[in-house]
Amino acid sequence: MPPITGRNTPEPYNLRNFSVLLVEDSIYMQTLVSEMLRVFGVGDILTCANAKEATDLLTIAQARTTSRYINKIDILLTDWLMPNGNGKDLLNWVRTHDNDDIRFLPIIVISGFTTEKLTNDTRDLGANEILVKPISGKLLASRICSVIDSPRAFIDAPGFFGPDRRRQYFAFTGKDRRSAVPNLVEKNI
Repeated sequence: MPPITGRNTPEPYNLRNFSVLLVEDSIYMQTLVSEMLRVFGVGDILTCANAKEATDLLTIAQARTTSRYINKIDILLTDWLMPNGNGKDLLNWVRTHDNDDIRFLPIIVISGFTTEKLTNDTRDLGANEILVKPISGKLLASRICSVIDSPRAFIDAPGFFGPDRRRQYFAFTGKDRRSAVPNLVEKNI
């Protein structure tokens, strides 16, 4: 498989220092996605089987700024339906966390049961992207490139924290009926 390249990037990405957390209860899918990430050149791939394990791992990994053994997580890939804490639980935990390194984490949801409702739910819970199983290397790479190439500002509004849900911006000429004005926030890097 060719190296991952972004839409507007002529050179392939160097993902050697990248750290990805994969939350998936199926050992088969863990192995498949991990191998795809290795082919892409991702340097550190961590796996766990449910939201509870993921929250424990994220708490430890994001608390440490530098460690020989544990890197900060750069992207979270999560299944939606899992025992002992599902994707919804994980999304809620991440987007309401006090630590900005966790709260602003890019999240790609991977699910075999994707419906319009699930897509809307994941978007409304703050997921950056969604991917339908069975997945291909090309589609996984495109979602990772989307997160890297087109980061969206985060919205902090009553009942929602996450990346701006709009992917296209059109001039709005009507009357603004929002009861609260959302705040655009960006993580200080």
